[in-house]
Amino acid sequence: MPRVVIAGAGIAGVSTAFHLARAGIGDVLLCDPRPPLTLTSDKSTECYRNWWPGPDDTMVAFMNRSIDLLEAYARESNDFFNLSRRGYLYATADPAVLDRLAAEAELISTLGGGTLRHDRPAEADGADLYTSGPSLLGRFPFLAPDVVGGLHVRRAGWLSAQQLGTWWLDRARDLGARTASVAVEKVAVANGSIAEVSMSDGSSHACDVFVNAAGPMAPAVAEFVGVSLPLSSEAHMKVAFKDWAGTVPRTAPMMIWCDPQELDWEPDERQALESEGRDDLLNTLPRFCHGRPEGSSDSPWVLGLWEYHKEVTEPLWPIPTDPFYTEVVLRGMRRMIPALGAYRDALPQSTIDGGYYTKTPENRPLIGPAGPDGSFVVAGLSGYGIMAAAAAGELLATHVAGNPLPSYSRYLSPLRYEDPGYRAVLESAGDGQL
Repeated sequence: MPRVVIAGAGIAGVSTAFHLARAGIGDVLLCDPRPPLTLTSDKSTECYRNWWPGPDDTMVAFMNRSIDLLEAYARESNDFFNLSRRGYLYATADPAVLDRLAAEAELISTLGGGTLRHDRPAEADGADLYTSGPSLLGRFPFLAPDVVGGLHVRRAGWLSAQQLGTWWLDRARDLGARTASVAVEKVAVANGSIAEVSMSDGSSHACDVFVNAAGPMAPAVAEFVGVSLPLSSEAHMKVAFKDWAGTVPRTAPMMIWCDPQELDWEPDERQALESEGRDDLLNTLPRFCHGRPEGSSDSPWVLGLWEYHKEVTEPLWPIPTDPFYTEVVLRGMRRMIPALGAYRDALPQSTIDGGYYTKTPENRPLIGPAGPDGSFVVAGLSGYGIMAAAAAGELLATHVAGNPLPSYSRYLSPLRYEDPGYRAVLESAGDGQL
């Protein structure tokens, strides 16, 4: 039985430990100087979707598998992590954007995303395309009246990431996996293979398999085995606010406004922002301001997110926050949900946190061998670690076991950049977002 050390107890590392232990693949030690699931995994929007852009079916197939697993674990655990299938709603007031949404939807449907329906919603997989404002408003009347259409992705929703990770961790421990509150500081290689890992407490552990699941620190950890990973990190924040006015329906899906926008500052507000050097908030801000209800049906909380800077940075803790973040996100969401104007003169009670999107250039993860024999990585789960973790952990365990790999593994492997066939994918992959 191989001796396995996993660096990083975020959602990817915990899932890997669980899947290795469940398959009886190794003697597993999960290491992290912080408590499990407390760096970035507990600060996400906790959402999932199978709706991913091409140009091939890699990400759709990968996410479909991950959601299959999530649904199976929800049944097994008596829905311990509250899997909620409300969908993702992409909305726009720009006919050109609607055309692009429709074209992307046609492609994703053929890649395995499910049936695409036009103006005839159904409780099913796939997606419902609304080709006019009235048809979309008939289903979601709280949206801006000038909306021209949108897309409701159905195999999507959210869950409790902390509960999911806790369930995996408890099962892994029941199966013999161990945890240690230490950092990996050195990895020794002998005859081209992983041999030993040294820890921050001075201990050393002989091992045959080393897994880099270190999230934002994955590039630094990869240096221990002489590997350079094509990863960069962006800080992404979210605000949770108390919707005391009941502006966001509790039954709403995840809602995404697909248009860039300029915020409706008053003249005195514009002057104040200029005086503080915040001209960035006076310009056109990017698309994809989004949010969703949080908690039970009687909860007053709503999550709002908008990464309007996308600055690549070295990870720092605590993550620096923008003092205007709550104001900016609420104004951005108000463009989509006009009732949020109730908070124009007085911001509601709110809290801000966030984490890092650690990503490859084409926004696909790195899962598989990297470096000496016995060295693996599961990283680059940029902002989608919660939804991808189930399939990512399973895939990494399959690599370690040497078992047959699923078709989607080829273009998720760190070795894909050496594949001439992947160049065409890179040229047409864009930023990998939808």
